[in-house]
Amino acid sequence: MSLQSPKSQAKELIACGHPYYPPVSWVQQQQLVGVAPAVVKLIFDELGYQVRLDAVGNWKRCLSEVKTGHADIVVAAYKIASREPDFDFSQQYIVDDPIGIYVNANDSTIYHSLNELKSKTVGLLFGDSFGDSLDKFIEKNNQIEYVSKGKQNLEKLAHGRIDFMPLGIISGKLQTKKFGYSKKIIVAPFKLKTEYYYLALSPQSEISQHLPYINQRLKELHQSGKIEQLLNQYSNIYLESSGEAVIP
Repeated sequence: MSLQSPKSQAKELIACGHPYYPPVSWVQQQQLVGVAPAVVKLIFDELGYQVRLDAVGNWKRCLSEVKTGHADIVVAAYKIASREPDFDFSQQYIVDDPIGIYVNANDSTIYHSLNELKSKTVGLLFGDSFGDSLDKFIEKNNQIEYVSKGKQNLEKLAHGRIDFMPLGIISGKLQTKKFGYSKKIIVAPFKLKTEYYYLALSPQSEISQHLPYINQRLKELHQSGKIEQLLNQYSNIYLESSGEAVIP
């Protein structure tokens, strides 16, 4: 039996994502774009659904909307312990995300480990996670300053108002280049673990029944090189776009 249904009868799903995390997802001209939105639309189109990509607000609100069933899909999220009871995650990841610690290039201290950052001030976006172990370290050892927009942390770090910020290395390189901070903000010379972005579905939505198909298709998209192609494509789109997302 075909998995697809006629487009005229296709049920609409609401999906949201991180508004400031290129090339995975970001908001551009009031639209959610990136690798994860593209993959979600592709897979759910095959399943006979229409997907409305919604720029619902900040990252924390997106997670809340899907958790409470007001939206159906988080296009990409870390599978951390605090989230697992609230979402149905894919088993296959969408993209891998090596994490870096970004610091001010003029800081005279060269940091060689996380322990050297104890008592320092860190900048985070509301709702952000960088994996269970790093989240716990920061909560225990650092002063946290939260912001609602990704560029705010970059500005604060460039001007020395925070000491560091964790960020995916790929996204960090794109954002520092985009906003002209490549020489002011650098990655500390030590490695952290690689985290992974998964598709996260609302348990209140009917679509969790499709997880076996979703996992298989994600695996195939990796094997075919489609995910890698999308990463390159959306990295270029981000750098060539003008301005920053304006989110209510």
